[in-house]
Amino acid sequence: MEQSAGLQQILHYFPQLSEVQQQQFAELDALYRDWNAKINVISRKDIDNLYEHHILHSLGIAQVIRFTPGSRIMDLGTGGGFPGIPLAILFPEVHFHLVDSIGKKVRVAGEIAQAIGLKNVTTAHERAEEEKGKFDFVVSRAVMPLADLVKIIRKNIASKQQNALPNGLICLKGGELERETNPLKSRTHLTNLSDYFKEPFFETKKVVYVTL
Repeated sequence: MEQSAGLQQILHYFPQLSEVQQQQFAELDALYRDWNAKINVISRKDIDNLYEHHILHSLGIAQVIRFTPGSRIMDLGTGGGFPGIPLAILFPEVHFHLVDSIGKKVRVAGEIAQAIGLKNVTTAHERAEEEKGKFDFVVSRAVMPLADLVKIIRKNIASKQQNALPNGLICLKGGELERETNPLKSRTHLTNLSDYFKEPFFETKKVVYVTL
């Protein structure tokens, strides 16, 4: 399989990918370009940065935790499938439930998951308040302030623990986060993605983990 620059970037940080996983990551480029022309799920000017700004960024969560097989993860405000779809490729034995209040966006996520053969992804067009399921973790990409997010998803966190980290919320965020994390300080841990990824894009990017 010919490797694009985007796929090479992923393999640089995740060299253990199987042939199937490499193929799935490789197929994302054409699929997102095609869907983005119809439904704007990624900024048009940012589609050329798909692998760095969206796929690799999503995989930053895997630098904080490797989910145990059988775990259930909800991706809240998934948009076109981030961080859920890249994580579902990386963790094929973990179930990812992708939720968004905008129907056409979550439809794109579902169509792309189906197109690359992901069997561990479900989708729901709903608001976070409506989701009743229980999950080991909720993951999200900067959809709302942390304190608001914690209030909404607390009901969705399962009591049974099966991962190296206690169940909770894992968010991808950027910039100055002190004011946002202060109310949850004792339960919050920040990881700088610049410690793992060398690209300048990641200099201000963080993974925020909150135990619940």
